[in-house]
Amino acid sequence: MAEERLDGRYAKLWAASTTSALGSGLATVAAPLLIASRTDEPLVVSGGFAVAWLPWLLFSLPGGVLVDRVDRRKLMITLDWIRVPAVALLAVAISMGNVSIALLYAVLFVINASEVVFRTASGAMLPSIVPKALLERANGRLYAGTTLTHGMLSGPLSGFLFGVAASIPFYVNAGTYAVSALLLGLIAGAYRPRPGDGAPVARRSMRSEVAEGFRWLAGQRLLRTMIGLIGMLNLTLVAATSVLVLLAKERLQLGSVGYGLLFTCMAVGGLLGSIAGDRLIAWCTPTWTLRIGLLIEAGTHLVLATSTSAPVVGVILFLFGVHGALWGIVGSSLRQRLTPPDMLGRVGSTSLFVIAGGNCVGAVLGGAAAAKFGLTTPYWAGFVVAVIVSALTWRVFDREVVSAAYAQEPTVSR
Repeated sequence: MAEERLDGRYAKLWAASTTSALGSGLATVAAPLLIASRTDEPLVVSGGFAVAWLPWLLFSLPGGVLVDRVDRRKLMITLDWIRVPAVALLAVAISMGNVSIALLYAVLFVINASEVVFRTASGAMLPSIVPKALLERANGRLYAGTTLTHGMLSGPLSGFLFGVAASIPFYVNAGTYAVSALLLGLIAGAYRPRPGDGAPVARRSMRSEVAEGFRWLAGQRLLRTMIGLIGMLNLTLVAATSVLVLLAKERLQLGSVGYGLLFTCMAVGGLLGSIAGDRLIAWCTPTWTLRIGLLIEAGTHLVLATSTSAPVVGVILFLFGVHGALWGIVGSSLRQRLTPPDMLGRVGSTSLFVIAGGNCVGAVLGGAAAAKFGLTTPYWAGFVVAVIVSALTWRVFDREVVSAAYAQEPTVSR
């Protein structure tokens, strides 16, 4: 029997996703630099972040319905070609000196509205081109590519390009979306979702299809627990990272370079976890990957709440990066294994919706809690929440339960 392999279709999808992630990372870094070069109003600067996150709440659920209605590859290509002229228009306006904050906000909205649907479609398409046994490896390599380009390379590269000319990061960003669209166009096959019995997908109202996705997920104990956990832990994580710059300055005595290196530690851990993810998960088992991750989550908050040593904080953030990658791989692979083919979009978008909601709430609560009760309050709160959810969900991630989930075949949804 021939060994199963990731074929050329996956290579093209990986290259498209990684190229797109690099471009999005350039825009993510360059946008606040552009705003700050034109105003020092904190509300205007923070408004850029709000505009970037708003589409994740507005479009994740309807985007999931769309992904479950149309050919997923063609949808991703369309989204890329929508973003190319939008970002190019912004780059031209910057070059001509006619850019406005309103135009920047509008382009950020378009980029992120497209990204939430693009990411959902990519996750839903993956099981159609990857053998079931290789989902962990495929997801790990996707995470590795995104971590490398978006998390590690885009920051310094965007800063350098912005220093040469403010428009260049956005020109390059438009180019990456065009390359992504061309790569996706080279993938052979049709990727229109169908139920497990091969029958055409029945078209109903968006509300009923969103509700169907929620009902199906509510009946899956393992998946609903994981998504709820990720939402809750993301809330405390974003609350913690929202004031990390102050913690680095006041408790760790770090400057801007040292603060940036803390995120580098996390990104390096994420890259390592992504590259070796399938092997680490196989060695440790998915059950203990999830359980150890919960302990690392609690330990990270405890260290940030108590330590004044920058190296110690750097090490725990490195471990957190490894944990985040492994959790992402296990969570995505389980969702792709268990979800009926015609519901992958809605179930994946529900996860994104919960994560985005946790991020938005966490960003507000972190600053408010630190201002009222002290700088370490978000970290102590995160530690307590992590301990509680670990105790409540420890038995959900039982070896037999997780093994049964890995062996289960998706059921026909309708």
